[in-house]
Amino acid sequence: MWILTRYAFWVPARTFRRAAAQQIPAARRVVSSWQKEKVERMKYVVVTGGVVSGLGKGVTASSIGVVLKACGLRVTSIKIDPYLNTDAGTMSPFEHGEVFVLDDGGEVDLDLGNYERFLDVTLTKDNNITTGKIYQSVLEKERKGDYLGKTVQVVPHITDAIKDWIESVSLVPVDGEEGPADVCVIELGGTVGDIESMPFIEALRQLYFSVGQDNFCLIHVSLIPVLGVVGEQSPLPLQKTKPTQHSVRELRALGLIPHFLACRSAQPLLENAKQKLSQFCHVPVANILNIHDVPNIWHIPLLLQNQSAHDAILKQLDLLSVARHVDLQEWTRRAETSDNITKSVSIAMVGKYVGLTDSYLSVVKALMHACIACSLKPSIDWIAASDLEDDSAKLNPEAHAAAWKTLRGATCVLVPGGFGDRGVKGMMLAARYARENSVPYLGICLGMQISVIEFARSVLHLEKANSEEFDPQTPERVVIFMPEGSKTHMGSTMRLGSRRTLFQTPDCITAKLYNNSEYVDERHRHRYEVNPEIVGSLEEAGLKFVGRDESGKRMEILELPDHPFYIGVQFHPEFKSRPGRPSAPFLGLVLAATGQLEAYVKRQQNGSVYAIHQQ
Repeated sequence: MWILTRYAFWVPARTFRRAAAQQIPAARRVVSSWQKEKVERMKYVVVTGGVVSGLGKGVTASSIGVVLKACGLRVTSIKIDPYLNTDAGTMSPFEHGEVFVLDDGGEVDLDLGNYERFLDVTLTKDNNITTGKIYQSVLEKERKGDYLGKTVQVVPHITDAIKDWIESVSLVPVDGEEGPADVCVIELGGTVGDIESMPFIEALRQLYFSVGQDNFCLIHVSLIPVLGVVGEQSPLPLQKTKPTQHSVRELRALGLIPHFLACRSAQPLLENAKQKLSQFCHVPVANILNIHDVPNIWHIPLLLQNQSAHDAILKQLDLLSVARHVDLQEWTRRAETSDNITKSVSIAMVGKYVGLTDSYLSVVKALMHACIACSLKPSIDWIAASDLEDDSAKLNPEAHAAAWKTLRGATCVLVPGGFGDRGVKGMMLAARYARENSVPYLGICLGMQISVIEFARSVLHLEKANSEEFDPQTPERVVIFMPEGSKTHMGSTMRLGSRRTLFQTPDCITAKLYNNSEYVDERHRHRYEVNPEIVGSLEEAGLKFVGRDESGKRMEILELPDHPFYIGVQFHPEFKSRPGRPSAPFLGLVLAATGQLEAYVKRQQNGSVYAIHQQ
């Protein structure tokens, strides 16, 4: 059975049957083959990359979604990662950046965090496709005999699985409204020419052929390097287009022809470079977009708008008649506000993975959202936790002294999440410093557990207090392994996704920061928790657990009442922070560091939400 689409393309009904079987909302309506009623067809915008990795394809894809959304269209996103891992959960932050956690517990690539922040949507783990997921699904079908004895091959079985996954997931609404989105933005990770991405390139080529040219738009992100003067003198920088030419040639050889080039460069692209790219890449000059370096990434959607990228993309997708005039006033205000801020707040970030800032990307974004809400710029001082430890004073005294000088010079301290025992002693020293010197402190996940261990050692005088993660044989178990966890399998075995935390008292600072709510739903990613058997002793000594899970046995939020701001949260509030809607714990940290917290809480009690004093 086939279905006739609104744009006169026939679609196999198996796509709709499969979506229904997976409880995915099918396209507007499924009809019988002889009725041939028209249903709306999904539009696909595919973003690929060439020359080098790390060009900002994720930000580019997110920004394209923003400008399309500003035209009144509903947008969803898919990220394709060609690696064999099933998900990003077991990957090192040093190698791949942070692991972003979704509401449904999906551990995904950090680019999905960009999508959620830019588009203000809630994605699912199925919005992140990996080679591991695809091969796993195909092999499971083969073992069940679904292929009826056929030889299972990359083409057509793997490529069909990729296409089916894309078509099914693109129909799932992610913006809280009913029915599928209008446009699905797909980012293909890696670089064109990588061996591992070949099945996805072929699947996208087939998808292009099946949906038709009015439903498919390919945008190729490439680098335009600038070389210094070579040989003859030249008053202008030499913007080299040859790498992009070769990248496009490789893409065309694989059967995909780009409709747009998104050229990354340090400076605005010169007109002669655009003309050369157009001539050798067979892309109209009007469709060559320049994404040059800007003060902050909120300018990227504005760059696209200024080049009329939205009109060209809408024309390619035959959506000009249904789209409205682009409205990016909010983004313009946001970008200009960020550019015009002059005052800053110093934040000491004491962590394990400070060598790669992408390891804490969502934390950095959450701090930026909170600071901008307070008319401040975040000045993050990165401190390697191990540099604070006593051993560092002997092995590397200069780094030790510099780390402590930085910590003492900061107006607040943040200890983010992490795994393993490296740097734990340094984190405890940072937590103790903040506690004893009334410096605002926020501990996230591991940072909360660190503050509990430090309090037990310093205040309860439990010298051997520790976590089972760092010392499985510790006699004073302050933090324990969760009973539902697995000690043999690492992937997807933690407490993951959105969980409810109930506030135990409305008088705590955290509840007030969350607009006096009775509960809060935040995302988790941990396999260790505070030992409920020691909670009574900790609270008697002054450390209050003001937030617990629905059972009342799992500690979620701690506060130190006689401290200006000393808060630890077991969840990861950074994952739900949005531009214009900063995460409550991060906002509280910045407010406390700048002396605005008390006034803000009073305004909250008077019903004035986000009434922050603009200094």
